[in-house]
Amino acid sequence: MKKVFDVTEFDTISAKAGIGCKTLDKETFEDLCEFVKTYQTDEKESSDALEFFKLGFRRDIGDTISVRNYVGLIQTKTGKQIEILPKILFDQEDSGSYKQTKLVFLKMIRAMKDFPSKLFDNADLKAERMNLYEIFINMYLGEVRNLVKHGLKSGYETVEDNLHYYKGKLNVTQQIKRNATHKERFCVKFDEFTANRPENRLIKATLEKLLILTQSQWNAREARQLLDSFENVEKSNVDADLASVVTNRNMLEYETLIKWSRIFLKNKAFTTFSGTSKARALLFPMDKVFESYVAREIRNLLSPQGWNVSTQDSRYFLFDTPRQFSLRPDIVIDCGGDKRIIMDTKWKSLINSPRANYGISQADMYQMYAYSKKYKTSEIWLLYPMNEEMKDQPIISFKAEEDIPVNVHVFFVDLAKMNDSMAQLKAQIEGRIP
Repeated sequence: MKKVFDVTEFDTISAKAGIGCKTLDKETFEDLCEFVKTYQTDEKESSDALEFFKLGFRRDIGDTISVRNYVGLIQTKTGKQIEILPKILFDQEDSGSYKQTKLVFLKMIRAMKDFPSKLFDNADLKAERMNLYEIFINMYLGEVRNLVKHGLKSGYETVEDNLHYYKGKLNVTQQIKRNATHKERFCVKFDEFTANRPENRLIKATLEKLLILTQSQWNAREARQLLDSFENVEKSNVDADLASVVTNRNMLEYETLIKWSRIFLKNKAFTTFSGTSKARALLFPMDKVFESYVAREIRNLLSPQGWNVSTQDSRYFLFDTPRQFSLRPDIVIDCGGDKRIIMDTKWKSLINSPRANYGISQADMYQMYAYSKKYKTSEIWLLYPMNEEMKDQPIISFKAEEDIPVNVHVFFVDLAKMNDSMAQLKAQIEGRIP
């Protein structure tokens, strides 16, 4: 496998060695610069690469690129793979921290709404040996292996053929056209029960593509072996087959695989980027990953005690006449009666400086105040990831004395010790609910 260039969110990259920089070879650095300048997302909420890569300049080393907000994998035109992982605080920095970060990140993306978490059933993944893309390929191959083990689904397919025997229904037009002088043949149309159905064609096409893309000998060998089971499945017309996929109870085994076939074949999931070069990228917005992960953990923690936890609640607007400017808190916890807690997650590193408001955005505080008034609750929580500067900082609270007081609490989520962190958060919440 080609060596992967590992970087962490907020790292700075340059083509020349310098203090505080990670160094790429000049050709790859120029390719990455082109990616940043030319690529845009394919998503409806359009954005471009300049939103997660910051171009800069330092006198001692020249042009620089800083990574922020997005993590995942980029492959440049030359085939160099750049793997970006989130910045997560651990107790001790050691040689295994990058592996630990990757494992934590893989746990986090399981919570994303459109991410098929079933793929993580394989406990034998060797994260330290594979980049993210190879890990996803490995997971996909594992799912295909399970499907093959239980048998490919077959279905009835309409077949037209010119046979020596009569079968099904005679195609009169073709019979006259093709067999006027061949009375021994029959142009017929019939239904055949076969594994050559759209879902299997898409999986076969995905395996063929992954066989070309993978740089892992293990993944390549596995893909070749699995393709033998699709020998009687024809070549896929990807767009037509995606439109023909059947989604019902009988096809549940295919649901996860088809989602990932769409990712690999069409680059239409998470945040995918397209441009004029041969580079490709599979990137995840960390604010969404963090939000989904924390929301799932809170739901698992609080739902058993009868509290209702909802996400992206949209029942209120900032203005009632007309109803405009929708309010969408990340997490709403209804504790029974009129007791309610609002939570918002922010993927941002705060600073231990009260004079600078700890780096909390003034706009975010205005937003929390609006939540408090519209949802008629005094308990508002802002959740940030734990970082080195704030690791010994207790919960920060802000209070506005009014008829209905507004209490905004800032809590730091320790991603490396998620269970302990969530237990601490639960204790704090329960202590503030009368």
